[in-house]
Parts: sequence; structure tokens; C-alpha cells
Amino acid sequence: MSNRAHYEALDAADPLAALREAFTLPAGVRYFDGNSLGPQPKTARAAVLRVLEQGWGEALIRGWNDEGWFELPDRTAEALAPLLGAAPSSVAVADSTSLNIFKLLAAALAARPERPKIFALRDTFPTDLYMAEGLAAWLGEARAELCTFPSLEALQDALDSTVAVVLLSHVDFRTGERLALPEITAAVHDHGALVLWDLAHSAGVMPLALEAWGVDYAVGCGYKFLNGGPGAPAFAYVAPALLAALSQPLAGWFGHARPFAFEPHYDPAAGVDRLKCGTPPILSLAALAGALKLFDGVSLAALREKSLALTSALMDEVAARPALKDFQCLTPRDPECRGSQVAFAHPEAYALIQALQDDGVIGDFRAPNILRFGVSPAVLRFVDVFDAVECLEATVRSGRHRAARYQTTKEVT
Repeated sequence: MSNRAHYEALDAADPLAALREAFTLPAGVRYFDGNSLGPQPKTARAAVLRVLEQGWGEALIRGWNDEGWFELPDRTAEALAPLLGAAPSSVAVADSTSLNIFKLLAAALAARPERPKIFALRDTFPTDLYMAEGLAAWLGEARAELCTFPSLEALQDALDSTVAVVLLSHVDFRTGERLALPEITAAVHDHGALVLWDLAHSAGVMPLALEAWGVDYAVGCGYKFLNGGPGAPAFAYVAPALLAALSQPLAGWFGHARPFAFEPHYDPAAGVDRLKCGTPPILSLAALAGALKLFDGVSLAALREKSLALTSALMDEVAARPALKDFQCLTPRDPECRGSQVAFAHPEAYALIQALQDDGVIGDFRAPNILRFGVSPAVLRFVDVFDAVECLEATVRSGRHRAARYQTTKEVT
């Protein structure tokens, strides 16, 4: 266990410290929930205000042309592509992560028509499984079958010539475990199957090289480490080799080759544009596009280095305090196997998180008994880690989390 002065010194030497000033943060808050909702960048606020005031407020419908709203999804994809290690022509910014999973699972099955199986891990984020279940029910068992497994090893052992696509999360939403994406992708390819990666907990907080790693498909959200705001549009990636034959069932007018020709039959746009469906949400897109400006000139490798240092400090501080001995760390110690969060299991997890939030330490809870502390290295300081663990220890020692007001589960946890 170190003292606060040690962490103050680390902050003083932090080359990324100035990034914190680019965000709007409430006074007295130590924010450990960027893995659920990123904090608000000032550039995102400015972009939304421009749309509200100059666009919608003055240009009105002319904003689609005069303010460039029609091209905004493509400009946002162009800004996002370098963070994914992808060409802009392989990236679409549209809809939600859930919908993009549905589209790309359908695309994978169409690309492997002789193979009906979708493989996934049983404890992956539920919406991924729900989308796969819905697609399989819609297509019928002969055309699509979802198979889930208790472990990655069991999944890999079962790979055979009936598997069309494997659906995996790069970083586990509960534990923060990071999978070896390039190696797993190669192993799946050895069996002739495709891979769809969910990057919700890795995009924007670590270097990615989707094209170089041979990734077939990927999805992710814009509101976590990309800081695009609540409900920000998601993204989808398709490998260059799969673009020409890309096919998905949600044929919307913005995915048409000529959307304003208003033709009665669907003619898909070229390449990744056929993943687009309906009218894009301009206010949300503007926020995401504004947030992405923060990454200009910022090294993802440097963000990753600081993230690992912060998560290591958090684990070390908790482990060093006898009062916190009942907190079971679920996050791997190995930096190569860790995302940008630390998770602890504790029987009073929900009440503890609520009590911490009242003291300005904002983490979150995941059922059944997990405290999650997400690390956004662009805004989080080393002293925030120290102060958060001090607060956790004081809460446990006092037992104040056992107050009645912390025992009622809120609708959103």
C-alpha cells in the first residue's frame, strides 16, 4: 500500500494529464464508470450546440446539405477508422451494437451458406446472445443454430466444418478479461469459420489493428471509451475481402445505392454502406464526431500504458488492505489478459456501489455480486484510485452501506 503523495507524484509525471481538461467533470467526483458511459468531452458539447443552434435552429431542413448532415456518418467513420486499425471504407457508423450484431451475423451466415452454426460463450454480454437467438429463430434451425459454451477452450475444441461464425467479446463486460484476439481469430480461420468481435470495452482505450489481425467482422458502441454520450451510435467493421459480397436483411433507405431516387425496389449501396438502415440520429452523431476529435494526436499505446498502470494500482491498493480481504478480484493480473476495468466480487456489492456513489466515487454494479471500476485513462488520475480505495475501506469499516436506502435495487444498475 502506498501513500497519497506517491500517487500525486505519478500524476505530476503523467504525459496525458492535460487531457483531463478536455472533459466536463463535476467537482468532487472520481469517475470509474467510463466502461459504461464515458464522461462528456467539451468538443462533443460544442458539436451538439452547433447542430441545435446553427443547424436545426437556423438552417432547418437545409442542414442536410448546408451543414453536411448527410455525410456526417461517413465523416464519423473516417475519424473512427484509425482507432480500429481499419480503412474508412470498412467502417460504418450506424444504429446500435445490438442491431449491428444482427446484421453481421446474418452476413456471416450468407457468406458461409453451407454452415448453419453460430458459436458463442455462454457468459458473453446478453444482447449478443439475444440477437443470435432472434436471428436463429427467424431463419429456422436448418439455416441457423446458436451453440453456446462454458469456456473458450470448450468452444475451440468443438469447432468443425458446420460452424459459420464465432461471436466473441474482446473484453468481458463483467470481469474485464481480455481475449487474445489475433490468435483466436487465426485459430477460428483454421476451421474455415468467420469471427465477429464485440469491441464495446476495447475501442478507444487500447490499440487495435483489425485489418492486420485478419478480423472478419467487428462491432462496438460509441458511448463507452469513445465518449460519444448516452445512446451514441454504434459502429460496424467488415474486412475488405468480405465487402463485395456483403449481404444483410435490414434493407433501409439509407443503405440504398440512391436513397433520394425513392425507387420501389431495394438496390444495395456499395460496400459497407449497405449496413446503413434508416435516417441517422444527427444530434447523437454530432456528439460522437465531436468526441472523436479528442483522439487527434493522442497515442492509443500511451492510453493503454496508463490504463494498465491505473488498474494495477487499484488492484494493489485493495489487496494491501486487511479490511478489504473479502473482495475477490475477478480481473486478471496479467496485463495482456486485462482490459480497462477492475471487477471485485462481494456479497454486498450493490449496496457498496450505492454508498460509494453518494461519496462521489462512481463505479457500477453487475449482477449477481460484482463491483466494477472502469478506468478511462484520459480523465482518471492516480490520486483518484487512492481516494476511491480509501473511501471503499472507510465504507466497509463503518458499515454505512447497510443503511436501508442502499438496499433497494434501482431500475438501472
